[in-house]
Amino acid sequence: MAKILITEDEDSLRSFVARALRLDGHETHEAADGAEGLQLLEEDRFDLLLSDIRMPVMDGIELAHRAAAQFPGLKILLMTGYAEQRERADDLMAKIIDVVDKPFALPDIRRAVAQALTAAPKAA
Repeated sequence: MAKILITEDEDSLRSFVARALRLDGHETHEAADGAEGLQLLEEDRFDLLLSDIRMPVMDGIELAHRAAAQFPGLKILLMTGYAEQRERADDLMAKIIDVVDKPFALPDIRRAVAQALTAAPKAA
């Protein structure tokens, strides 16, 4: 199974997603903001970055840009509950797998992660 980094500033949602993905056999690691997420990416190898877009310290857009540049084989899936944030991710579409709209049901995020993990890696 995959090693997944979940970067989300809302504690309950981050824990919810982590538990759901562990049910599918994935190893999950969690970060509360983009800066913490980038630090974890620099310390270990991950198969997938699952990140919220709107976060304090470093948002998911900046994190995705940095992660794609530093770790070309990393698959990136973003989450957002804000339409304007989804539009901000448009310039990343060549580097990320998709943007998942919040709120989502448990089967939705599990399916999005499964599809992201089987997708061909994006070019850096």
